[in-house]
Amino acid sequence: MKIKIKETQNPTILKFEFPDFITQNESFEFKNIDEAKNSPLAQQLFYLPFVKTVYISSNFIAIERFSIVDWNDVKDAVAEQIEDYVNTGAKIIIEDVFKPKKAAITVYGETTPNPSTLKFVVSKLLTKTAVEFKNIDETVSSPLAKELFQFSFVKEIFIDENYISVTKYELANWEEITLEIRTFIKQYIENGGIVVDETLIVQDANQDKQQIKNFDNLDTTSQQIINILEEYVKPAVAADGGNILFDSYDEESKRVKVILQGSCNGCPSSTFTLKSGIENMLKDMLNDKDIIVEALNA
Repeated sequence: MKIKIKETQNPTILKFEFPDFITQNESFEFKNIDEAKNSPLAQQLFYLPFVKTVYISSNFIAIERFSIVDWNDVKDAVAEQIEDYVNTGAKIIIEDVFKPKKAAITVYGETTPNPSTLKFVVSKLLTKTAVEFKNIDETVSSPLAKELFQFSFVKEIFIDENYISVTKYELANWEEITLEIRTFIKQYIENGGIVVDETLIVQDANQDKQQIKNFDNLDTTSQQIINILEEYVKPAVAADGGNILFDSYDEESKRVKVILQGSCNGCPSSTFTLKSGIENMLKDMLNDKDIIVEALNA
C-alpha cells in the first residue's frame, strides 16, 4: 500500500492519505499515547518525539507536529513507518465493543445569498453561542471546525444553534463537494464528536459588548440599536446562515458600525442588505433619517 503525503492549510499538520477508507465512518483525535489505547498505530507514532496530535478519519491519518522538526526532514520516514505498519495487516483502530450506539441525525444543505457559502442544517442543537473561525488556528473550541479545515477547499466556518455555515475557496464547486461535507458532518456528530466546547470559546470583543453585564454601560441609542438587530435582523440573517454583531455607534456622525459573520461576510448582496434593509429599518424605528450603517468587514 502506498501512502500519499498532502499538505494542509496548517503548516504543522500533514495528511498521510490512503487509497481506501481506514475507518468505519468514524473520526478519532489523540492528544497523547494514553488516549490512543484503541489505536496501536497512533500509539506507535507517539513514540516519535515530534508528534503532538494524531487524527484518524475516513481515508487519512493527519499528524500535528511540535516545532522541534520540519516536515520536510521527517515526512518520508513517517509515511514509510505507516506503510510498514499497515502492510503487516495489523488493525489501525480496535473496535470498542462497549461503545454506545450512534444517535441518528439528519444533515441537509441549504443555499445562501452568498454563492461561496452553504448552510448545513443539523437536527440537533450544536451550540448556544455563535462562533466563527477564519482559519484552523482559531478552532480551539471546536474540534469539528478543526477537522473541516483539513479539507483544502474550506475557507471559513461559522457555527450557531443548529447549523454550520461553510465558506469555500473559489477553486471548488459545490456540486462536487457538498455531499462530502454533509456526509462528514453527519458521521462526525453521530459518532459523538464534539462540535463546540463552549467552555473554551474565546469571547469576541463585539459579542462581549452585547452581554447583559456590558449592555447597561452603553448609551441609550446603542442599546436600542442592539435590541432592533437582535429582534428583527438576526433571525433573518440566521435563516441565511449568517450573523450580525453591533460594533459601535457614533452620536456625532450618526454612524452605526456592525460586523458580518457566516454567509453574510463577503456576500455580494450584503451592501444592498445593509443600506436598503438594516439602515432604512434603523432610520424608521429610531426616527432619525441621518443614520448610516456600515460593515467593518464588508
